[in-house]
Amino acid sequence: MKKIWKILAALVVVASILAAIGCAKKTTGMKVGMTVQDLSNQIWAGSCESLKKLVEADGGQFTYLDCKSNASTQIGQVENFIAKKVDVIVIQVADVQALETSLKAARDAGIKVYCWDDDVENSDINWLIDNYQLGRIIGEQAAKWINEKNGGKAEVAVLNYPQLVPLLQRGNGIVDAITENAPGASIVKTQAAINPTEGQNATETFFQSNPNIKIIAAIGGGAAVGANNGAKAANKIAPDFGIFAADATDEEMIAIKNDEGCRMSVLITGGPNEIAAEIYSWVKKLYANEPVDRRVYRELFPVTQENISQYYKK
Repeated sequence: MKKIWKILAALVVVASILAAIGCAKKTTGMKVGMTVQDLSNQIWAGSCESLKKLVEADGGQFTYLDCKSNASTQIGQVENFIAKKVDVIVIQVADVQALETSLKAARDAGIKVYCWDDDVENSDINWLIDNYQLGRIIGEQAAKWINEKNGGKAEVAVLNYPQLVPLLQRGNGIVDAITENAPGASIVKTQAAINPTEGQNATETFFQSNPNIKIIAAIGGGAAVGANNGAKAANKIAPDFGIFAADATDEEMIAIKNDEGCRMSVLITGGPNEIAAEIYSWVKKLYANEPVDRRVYRELFPVTQENISQYYKK
């Protein structure tokens, strides 16, 4: 009887080892294709590079591209991923309606689809932000600054990006929150900007026509960094001047720490390394055919000079 139990125990150990080996082989062979909207955005570019390192460290293959926010370009990229028989596609969709057919084709081909920031039908996971609520956080922080530093009255400029639906929603949240919480403020200028160059150019233009602008609210960190550079060039940094945004990029955090124009940015999940780690944790589950929720919402943390030491250690 003891011999039988020993044999059974040995078989269990062998089975466990074989299962582990099988899993290791499965992870090692994973091929991932990723397409984002614009690699000039620090968070997106950094996340792609960090995710590449994670996948390749496990012996997988990883390719990332940007589509310059062009849906036709992105459709071609997805079709190319299908032709290359990747296992998982990670995508920041340029246009949901335009991409649905291509994403369906990917899933029909047995490819898992991880969608970053949009609630699409043909996906396995949608990793989401409540963009309107995020915009409201930006607007509420800007309104608080207006009320505390500007006596409730200030000229405001908004850097939005209505070309992309999630960022349109974010921009709407910014405007609604400022209007509701600082009714004495006036939104005098709006312009689309998603990267530092666009943000700086827009800010310089704002100051030419409205030199008394005290608040700039931006949909993202790229535009906010550009706004900060533009405000410094125009010598507009003052105790009552503030830029409010999302992404909490390194440049924003440094500006907040140094008491420059950036006063608050919303940290979404974390920096590029944290974002990549979160995405990779789900990608591995998709590859292993583990059950997952189709909608996963990201956490939001407003970062200011008062709490920056909690979130920025550099």
